Amino acid sequence: QVQLVESGGGLVQAGGSLRLSCAASGLTFTSYFMGWFRQAPGKEREFVARIHWSGGSTYYADFVKGRFTISKDNAKNTVFLQMNSLKPEDTAVYYCNVRTALDYWGQGTQVTVSS
Repeated sequence: QVQLVESGGGLVQAGGSLRLSCAASGLTFTSYFMGWFRQAPGKEREFVARIHWSGGSTYYADFVKGRFTISKDNAKNTVFLQMNSLKPEDTAVYYCNVRTALDYWGQGTQVTVSS
């Protein structure tokens, strides 16, 4: 059973930084992507960033390029999202995601950026 547990959300002023973590357990796949989506109030969930677990290739949404960095710790089965230069429009619930043939989701962590 795949379990994803996020942490690291919170309240920060515009221009500040946060680092999200997602610890995974129960992963038995050999090839998959692990990453982050977000959902703001009244909006659909949208892709933020992902990393290929074995190859290490990274992909970002255009609106976070140059500000967010995704990384991983294979030994700890953990993926990180370093978020710098945060903007009020980055306010959302951030969800950890594992994508194989199916999508697995964490419970989400709230990120609030004040102006």
